[in-house]
Amino acid sequence: MFSKEMLNLFLEGTFETFYMVLVSTFAAYVIGLPLGVVLVVSEKDGIRPMPAVNRILGIVINLLRSAPFLILLVALTPVTRAIVGTSLGSTATIVPLVIGSAPFIARMVESSIKEVDAGVIEAAQSMGASPMQIVLRVMLPEAKPSLMVGAAIAVTTILGYSAMAGFVGGGGLGTIAVNYGVYRYQTDVMLFTLALLVLIVQAFQEVGMRIANRIDKRKK
Repeated sequence: MFSKEMLNLFLEGTFETFYMVLVSTFAAYVIGLPLGVVLVVSEKDGIRPMPAVNRILGIVINLLRSAPFLILLVALTPVTRAIVGTSLGSTATIVPLVIGSAPFIARMVESSIKEVDAGVIEAAQSMGASPMQIVLRVMLPEAKPSLMVGAAIAVTTILGYSAMAGFVGGGGLGTIAVNYGVYRYQTDVMLFTLALLVLIVQAFQEVGMRIANRIDKRKK
């Protein structure tokens, strides 16, 4: 049985994990969602073809996606310090989490929008809708179920990234697992932390899938 101090530590670590994951996911979508839309719209066969923009943006996104998060976390230390003032703690970890996950989200958004029936988009074009109107009133609404499934996957991915940040003092449950499970050889603490992370992942996944099923018009 854990002491009261240890239980308080778990409670604080869980709060920090939720804080990092939710804030990072929101900020990453603020960046990744528009990028994903631009990737689709600017394709050669898109509603606003811009091959040069599409190619350059695709290369930048692929480069950021290919970097392992732990290496990216260390490499971005000067950037994190410049923005937050420190490279330690949950708030500092949000910076690399956003930079590391935004390209991943952009690709997921791109994939979701590409699932929209081309006939619906062509019908909107034939009615004289502008590219912005097609994006806001056709593409995004039609892709909502897939986007919600992608959001659930993104949250769990970012949660995994936040746990990795524990190796460099990133805060949250990851730091507890590293400090007590790895450095102090307290296996029970590490296993309990792992169980908490699994429960959080399952909760986010279940909520995301339920919302996706509820808004999916094909299942009504």
